[in-house]
Amino acid sequence: MAALMSRVGKRLRRIIQRPASVELTRYEALLPAVEKREPEIEKLSDEELTETAAKLREVEKWGDDQLVELGALGREAARRALDERAFDVQVLGTLGLLTGHVVQMATGEGKTLAGALAAAGYALQGKRVHVVTVNDYLARRDAEWMKPIFDLLGVSVGWVEPSRTREERREAYHAEVTYGAVSEIGFDMLRDRLVTRADELVQPEPEVAIIDEADSVLVDEARVPLVMAGSVDAGQADEEVANVVRRLRLGLHYETDKDGRNAWLTTAGSSVVEKSLGGIDLYSESGDGQDRLAAVNVALHAHALLERDVDYLVRDGKVQLINASRGRVAELQRWPDGLQAAVEAKEQVPPSDRGEILDSITVQALMARYPQVAGMTGTAVAVAEQLREFYKLEVAVIPPNTENIREDAKDRIFASPSQKLRAIEEEIARVHETGQPILVGTQDVAESEELAEKLAKVGLESVVLNARNDAEEAEIIADAGRYGAVTVSTQMAGRGTDIRLGGKDGKDRDRVAELGGLHVIGTARYPSSRLDDQLRGRAGRQGDPGSSIYFASLNDDLVLQNAPDIPEGIDSDSETGEITDGAAHRQIKHAQRVAEGVDLEIHRNTWRYTRLIERQRTELLAHRDKLLRTDLAKEQLEKGAPEKFKELAEAVDDEEKVEQICREIALFHIDQLWSDHLAFLTDVRESIHLRALARETPLDEFHRAAIPEFHKIIPETEQRSIASLEEAEITENGIDLAASGVRRATSTWTYLVHDNPFDSDAEQALKKVRSMLRRKKD
Repeated sequence: MAALMSRVGKRLRRIIQRPASVELTRYEALLPAVEKREPEIEKLSDEELTETAAKLREVEKWGDDQLVELGALGREAARRALDERAFDVQVLGTLGLLTGHVVQMATGEGKTLAGALAAAGYALQGKRVHVVTVNDYLARRDAEWMKPIFDLLGVSVGWVEPSRTREERREAYHAEVTYGAVSEIGFDMLRDRLVTRADELVQPEPEVAIIDEADSVLVDEARVPLVMAGSVDAGQADEEVANVVRRLRLGLHYETDKDGRNAWLTTAGSSVVEKSLGGIDLYSESGDGQDRLAAVNVALHAHALLERDVDYLVRDGKVQLINASRGRVAELQRWPDGLQAAVEAKEQVPPSDRGEILDSITVQALMARYPQVAGMTGTAVAVAEQLREFYKLEVAVIPPNTENIREDAKDRIFASPSQKLRAIEEEIARVHETGQPILVGTQDVAESEELAEKLAKVGLESVVLNARNDAEEAEIIADAGRYGAVTVSTQMAGRGTDIRLGGKDGKDRDRVAELGGLHVIGTARYPSSRLDDQLRGRAGRQGDPGSSIYFASLNDDLVLQNAPDIPEGIDSDSETGEITDGAAHRQIKHAQRVAEGVDLEIHRNTWRYTRLIERQRTELLAHRDKLLRTDLAKEQLEKGAPEKFKELAEAVDDEEKVEQICREIALFHIDQLWSDHLAFLTDVRESIHLRALARETPLDEFHRAAIPEFHKIIPETEQRSIASLEEAEITENGIDLAASGVRRATSTWTYLVHDNPFDSDAEQALKKVRSMLRRKKD
């Protein structure tokens, strides 16, 4: 009876502590068998271990016996290669990944090793695996770090990064396990969609994706489009307009809404702009005024709503966007061309190239291409419902190897940001005096540098980690736990490096542990509670002591943008400005729930539209693949333009060469028509909210416009191909395809598109979420 009650109690604790997670009992039951197998495997030589692993390849369908064998072999391979015996929780994480779950493992619990062993397990089942990371640094580091384990298990491994050549990429993708940043893997997929010869393809068909920082990739980055563009010309911004707008003043010449999403000219502002531009009428229905109005609006947005060192940096003569959820430069990310050029004009840097979009895909759609997906992160439970809704993935919470003893203090809330900042400085000074290392998490680059400067003025030296120096991040983070260290950083998500007490060499570990371990300070609540937890999770790893505290203000951006209606009667201390009223804590939590709800609503809405696009892409790619790998294009042109085809065949006198000419003509047209279709869908998407005013369902209207246009592509491809052949001049050397109009972009490049600031989704989502939460409250 006692044993039964113990099991029931254990299960109840799991339900309470791990909502929305799957039961782990089945996998935990395999751990004793893994440990029992260890002594026999320890006796094997390296060659015998590799041979034993190879026997797993012979099993057609894996069961518990194979999972146990992999766990034991992987544990021994890690011990020999890295001098690290995998903990039970790491083996449990491996089993969770091998059975298609997103495993939640706390910071410092060894996700990298668990992911590598799972990747090896999938490879030994004959599946090609991509281990998807959040940045290029982690892809190379983890592949090189884990390679000795893969070697012992007889599994080949490679990685991709921007500097690798096409041939190096092909070699990496043909390894059984390939590590790569989500953007790099996506860009290679887009590049493959433009090849004109089958032997130019780099990626084999994807089979399994194991996603590191799964919540970041699958939720935070989900709606970010990866874009392949072809060169058109240099971007052009209206510099005259930029110079005029630069002189405008908030409150006099223009206003912004309270959410900081929109800006507009006042009457006085319109008058100033019109006079400065030669007496034009901005709002006339014809003439120069109408043409300049769009330029004025985009320049005003760049001037009023986008802040240097918060939304972007200017570095090396370029405007570089900052990824808000990671606090680092988004190297290949940009705004839509008009706004990008406006910001470049604002900062007086050379305009970047303007391009025609050849293809694009969202991160979510990219991940949907994998038949099997698993992932790992420290904060999965918070997005368990989204992972289930969008990816049909369940979360498995892995218990920590050692109990977490970190002390998390209650938030300290202040009436104003300046009073909050003073309290943060006092907290840093107080803790630093003891020698306890401190990690301060800030909201953006500007805040991190402002805080570091203020600390320096009172004799407190700190190391700053932000988008300006993210290349040194591993070194900075690795040493943030040394005695007396003060590290000021932007968002910690995806940093991928543990903070060891006593510094990277751990020599002062005991001394720092006695002081209480790493002390984490948050300068404000993030828009997502997951980001809060990721910062907290830097302290208290593997049973280390640690502590954390968040500071907040009722005038933080989070509150002003998402819950600005502050309840009346909240009093603050007359000297410090600190607020102890519980209503203030509830208001900040409410603001965070609104922000999370808005992100979910935008994600959900984006996916509603992109699902149709992805079905169309899949259908079109199947047809393109036929054109690429068969003689379909040749058959169509021979039938559609028989006389011209005969003339071509006689002139070239090589069937193989004739087939490739026909293929290149057809592939050019199908690619051009798909590019045109994407542009058409963008136009429809951007104007679709207007249809809601006419009581039409926007999504239905989008489908009504998109579907018939798509069905024109394949027949139009054949018609245009026939026309190109009919009009071509054939010589003894064949066809000059470029002269016939079959001309591809002279250069291509890839980038990520920042959320479109002119899209109404954000405003609509904000209103919807606020209304929903208000109804719940009532």
